Amino acid sequence: MHEVYITSSGSFLPNEPISNQKMEDFLGRINGKDSRNKERVLKQNGIKTRFYALDEKQETTHSNAQLAVKAIENALQKSSLRAADVALLCTGTTQGDLPIPGFASMVHAGLDFDRCEVSSHQSVCASGVMALKNAYSQIKCGEKQNAVCVGSEFASRLFKASRFEAQGVDSLPFSVEFLRWMLSDGAGAFVLQNQKNETGVSLKIDWIDMKSHANEFPVCMFTGKTDNKNENEQTWLDYPSYEEASKAGAINLSQDPRLLDSLVKTGVAHYFELINEGKIHREKIDWFCCHYSSEVFKGPIKELMEKGGGEISDEKWFTNLSTKGNTGAASIFIMLDELMHSGKLKPDDKILCMVPESGRFITSFMLLTVVGGTESKRKEYAIREIKSPELQIAKSETSEWLIRNLAQVWIDFETELLKVPVVTKIHDGKLSLADYKLLLTDLRQQVIDGSQWISRAASNIAIELFELRSAFIKHTAAEHKDYQMLERNFEALGEDIEKIRSGDKNIGSVALTSFMFQQASKPNPIDLLGAMFIIEGIGKRLAGYWGRMIQDQLNLKDDQVSFFTYHGVADENHFHNLEKALDHPQMNLEIAKRIVKTAKTTAKLYIMQLEELGNY
Repeated sequence: MHEVYITSSGSFLPNEPISNQKMEDFLGRINGKDSRNKERVLKQNGIKTRFYALDEKQETTHSNAQLAVKAIENALQKSSLRAADVALLCTGTTQGDLPIPGFASMVHAGLDFDRCEVSSHQSVCASGVMALKNAYSQIKCGEKQNAVCVGSEFASRLFKASRFEAQGVDSLPFSVEFLRWMLSDGAGAFVLQNQKNETGVSLKIDWIDMKSHANEFPVCMFTGKTDNKNENEQTWLDYPSYEEASKAGAINLSQDPRLLDSLVKTGVAHYFELINEGKIHREKIDWFCCHYSSEVFKGPIKELMEKGGGEISDEKWFTNLSTKGNTGAASIFIMLDELMHSGKLKPDDKILCMVPESGRFITSFMLLTVVGGTESKRKEYAIREIKSPELQIAKSETSEWLIRNLAQVWIDFETELLKVPVVTKIHDGKLSLADYKLLLTDLRQQVIDGSQWISRAASNIAIELFELRSAFIKHTAAEHKDYQMLERNFEALGEDIEKIRSGDKNIGSVALTSFMFQQASKPNPIDLLGAMFIIEGIGKRLAGYWGRMIQDQLNLKDDQVSFFTYHGVADENHFHNLEKALDHPQMNLEIAKRIVKTAKTTAKLYIMQLEELGNY
């Protein structure tokens, strides 16, 4: 069995926070009238602000799947796990955007993931924990090495005034209107892995325990029928038409508030069962993250815990209900995301999570242990102005055209380069040691071919262009040293040098190298000066800058980043040699156009090489 860690978390709350006073502006006033029950419900639940994926015209701004996608993207931005490497996606929600297909499929379609296993969990609040339990179990047993898990809710669109007005009602039954002032929208996500973070906080999942009590209680929260009294009552699908089901109120989201006291008692009873089983040691709990829909339930939960000798003191309770609202299946994710990045957690802290569900009563608990250091503040690096490496060439109409067009190619190239995931991580201070080792491994497989294609190009340059041939040959010697330096950096990181030497090219490196050899095999491949402009430009303008950022954020020694820092100096000289070659007397507009085209192609393929790290 493997340990399972939450290594990253993220959340997404749509649009701006909505105050209690503004709620009806977004949900709409039924028949133009203010609600009579709103103030009473809000006074009890203690929610001050919440978020809706609706605007004031009651029009959708984000789908439920889009909420989930944005929460996952937020979690992955903070993670060392690449989107392309996610092995399992588990989702939990009360109601997806479509009855068919599964919610996980719709979320997967919106992500930049490769093919992966998906799992959709539909319930109410506990659906997020169901999804988490699936991901946890698969990593625990070694079936998967990582997973992404998300809880997402879009409840507000069920409460639009227009829905109720279409039913021809003057007022809503309390079982329906009660939820209108209780639920809101949002999504939270976790990245789960079988290894903890190298730096910062990880949450080790000690266990997850969940029980259904559907055999003991009637339905409490439901959609699809008009009441919870008759088990055999027709459902919304049994009506002659969807319109008739809607008009009868069978598609309204309803809850029987009278049963909620029983849910509190059932949840606390489960808590004491876990104490008796030795899974919970009350005195060792440092944080208690309890999902409850209303502040009114906190008192009874505490009272029952105290009566049984299982009290958890007030200062250990953590909730963001008042500011984030009740987001159902997403609540525990959004709660833990805030706690995980609060700076309050210390190594070995124990976090107990409780998530009850009123649907037909499910109670769930989870125990987490904080491992690693406290949440580290990311170092921020200034964003430099994008500009082309300057070329010093004798002025002529052709050279001015060439400089102008190469400069535009570079600006387009660097603009796109800053969007590549590994480059984004470097600039955001989020690069992990694993990311850096992968970068070195994949660059080495392409760099080792550099001297070979340059040598081939030199051998195909006619003797009449002797100076140009010499420029290529000089460059070959420099390129030959590069891959050796890169290998030494990898070895200095404590890795076996044979590992990097036996590595394979990723698909971007295959494309880049194949193009270089193809061009180098042609007679007089002068156009490869465009490729050298891109590659040497990276060295002159970016390599040293990246090297300093990598060294700083990973606390590396000089001999572990010298491949990058060396090029920041050495490629200045390489660039001068390139300028001499571009200044060749036989340069004309036709050759210049070929150089620019090869520069464009090389730029695209170089970006592809970095985008496809690890894709062999």
